[in-house]
Amino acid sequence: MSSPSLDSKPSLSVAGHNGWRRTSPTPSLSEVFGSIVVPRGSTVFRRFLAFVGPGYLVAVGYMDPGNWATSLAGGAKFGYTLLFVALLSNVMAILLQSLCARLAIASRRDLAQACRDAYPSWVSWPLWIFAEAAIIATDLAEVIGVAIGLNLLFGIPLEIGVFITAADVFLILWLQNRGFRWVEAFVITLLAVITACFFVQIAMADPDWAGVIAGFAPSTDIVTNPEMLYIALGIIGATVMPHNLYLHSGIVQTRNWETTPARRFEALRMATWDSTIALMFALTINASILILAAATFHASGNTEIVEIDQAHALLAPLLGGSLAPTLFGIALLCSGLNATVTATMAGQIVMEGFINFRISPVLRRLVTRSIAIVPAVIVILIWGSSGTGQLLILSQVVLSFQLPFAIVPLVMFTASKAKMGDMVAPLWLTALCALIAVTIIALNINLLWSVAVIGW
Repeated sequence: MSSPSLDSKPSLSVAGHNGWRRTSPTPSLSEVFGSIVVPRGSTVFRRFLAFVGPGYLVAVGYMDPGNWATSLAGGAKFGYTLLFVALLSNVMAILLQSLCARLAIASRRDLAQACRDAYPSWVSWPLWIFAEAAIIATDLAEVIGVAIGLNLLFGIPLEIGVFITAADVFLILWLQNRGFRWVEAFVITLLAVITACFFVQIAMADPDWAGVIAGFAPSTDIVTNPEMLYIALGIIGATVMPHNLYLHSGIVQTRNWETTPARRFEALRMATWDSTIALMFALTINASILILAAATFHASGNTEIVEIDQAHALLAPLLGGSLAPTLFGIALLCSGLNATVTATMAGQIVMEGFINFRISPVLRRLVTRSIAIVPAVIVILIWGSSGTGQLLILSQVVLSFQLPFAIVPLVMFTASKAKMGDMVAPLWLTALCALIAVTIIALNINLLWSVAVIGW
């Protein structure tokens, strides 16, 4: 097969793949599809640098405000015990994101397009609705997180802050007009700010490092304690986020690689390394949130921290000075802005891929954000800030329940020789990802049974 010109965008069709109902779907995010050239004839390192970026956009899911709520609650209530869940979530994410890259490179489809091309409409339309519900739940967490960040740093009331969050459409428009590399640079810069903030806060908290190491070991309490299981599912839902699977399989295709078999396999290796390194880096931040809560709140007997603003208020007296709470607020605001960018792109991919309905990113953002603002405003008006933490945790548990509807099709597609050709997933990878899907479904059923029958 001849290689495409590096001045043009690659073709979507992949010869020899007869398992799809359509042979050449219109690309999602068409304005940036194939826009980043992988240099030909350069060193391996330079070609790898061309692939660096999508993994860090996926890693944002580790640091969105919903993750803050679940990790803060888990660390304050149970100390370092749930660090194992953070680690397990990281392993799940690495394996699943590698399947996303494989699907995109082998079939030139994102997960939403693959569902539309593989299933009849009575299956693909419900999957689209579930995916949209997951994105709305994600956006709800961002609305609340950014509003709390604005409140903590600038004293803006929460009910006003949630409406200010709608202004992020201008940020999205500016970044996308500048080019996809600008989007990636913006996200990576904010990730660096978040890292610096937590590095200082962890140093100030001086955690029990023996307890931290022990926390990465599994505990049966995670399954037998319904309250701990609820938080654990929230952490999984906040980390292995459904929209990330659609997002990664779409934005990998912003790279313009040669379509020879050797280059396609190289593209898969490099895209997988990009996401794996980014997710390992993000694990340190994800774990840092939980470690900070355990070392600061759990160790001092403040085990009922479920509100982000409550955690912020206690940091100053527990750690001394105003630096820690200020850094906390800055990191929270950065995480919310980061998640805003990635959720918008995921929403475009889902809508364009499932139903081939294309609207401007700004309009898409306004619609999704408007839907998310309503429950946030209701909760704030009725319960004030005291209800936002519980709403954040609930949004992440909703994401966990949506996960199987994204994971199961992803595993099935990448295990199909007819759909993937010579890039079909190896048996061991399919088996591990299938086990992840079964585990998440089993945990969800266990939680439902605990709530409905036992109660707590």
